[in-house]
Amino acid sequence: MKAAVYHGRRDVRIEERPDPSGPGRGEVVLEVLMGGICGTDAGEFAHGPLLIPLDVRHPASGHRGPVILGHEFVGRIVAVGPEVEGLAVGQRVVPGAAWWCGQCRWCLEGRSNLCAQYFVFGLHADGGLAELAKVPARMCHVVPDACGDESAAMAQPVAIALHTVRQSGVQPGQVLAVIGVGGIGSLILVAAQAQGISPILALDVDEQRLEKAARLGASFLVNTRSENPEHVMRRLTGGVGADVVIEASGAPGAPEQALTLVQRGGRVLLVGLQAAHRALDLRAMVLGEIELRCSNGHVCDVDLPAALTLLATTDLARTLLDRVIALDALVHDGLLPLVEHKVHGKILVAIKRT
Repeated sequence: MKAAVYHGRRDVRIEERPDPSGPGRGEVVLEVLMGGICGTDAGEFAHGPLLIPLDVRHPASGHRGPVILGHEFVGRIVAVGPEVEGLAVGQRVVPGAAWWCGQCRWCLEGRSNLCAQYFVFGLHADGGLAELAKVPARMCHVVPDACGDESAAMAQPVAIALHTVRQSGVQPGQVLAVIGVGGIGSLILVAAQAQGISPILALDVDEQRLEKAARLGASFLVNTRSENPEHVMRRLTGGVGADVVIEASGAPGAPEQALTLVQRGGRVLLVGLQAAHRALDLRAMVLGEIELRCSNGHVCDVDLPAALTLLATTDLARTLLDRVIALDALVHDGLLPLVEHKVHGKILVAIKRT
């Protein structure tokens, strides 16, 4: 089968790989129909290996060495292993990206995204940017008939956005500010609007991303290259500040900026990944009783079904889509434009079995 294989920094190859073996207990094999790429993939390509266990065996997955990329994808079941219930050959499904044990403390608390044995397909084990993929059946959710392949391929990142908004605790009627409305930030806007959150303030350095943010539900836009976000926030809220600030950019100064935008007694949620350690004014946080939270991934059985429902009942995918590319064009038309910040929407990869 043809697959996109990560070999190291700036080294992703479209090459022939052996088809996966038949499904074992609790597994299914998928004919992959459509995949997505995101900032994590671009980061591994440009600066990695960061998460990919290229030289050291991953403690949970056991994988070491080149890996097939792809943690966002939709496929059609072509084989079902023993002890699989509720799934059948021919169904379209979206896998939830990561494996969890179901037995550790965090899994038992319903926080499978923090599983002690957590690993991600497409990073820590072979993923879905290939013609075939073998995954655990329990992480697969059936795609509604009304949800096309392009929409379904976005379900995993939309699930992350839904989890982020849920973690933030923001409620209708509260002021929400989102710093960074690129890949994940734009989806957070959608997830927040779907839950009735308004008003929403979107902050970014890119005018095209801000224009899209307006279409996705942002009430107010701030280009931080030309406007002082603190002044704008004070003007909009009568000097009070936002109830909740979500930092989704990963930019070096963004966490500190989030603290200047939130009101006393408010909440800051970090979801953008920082490349290095950052300093925060803990004194100001204590004096203002600012609550700091973080969000990572999604809870497969909660957020993925909700994402599929949202995508099946809206034209969200059409709004978010930047381009659909062929697997052979992954580097030139996908990863490189992401790295060079030349993308203003979602890049999907059409995969057809040859």
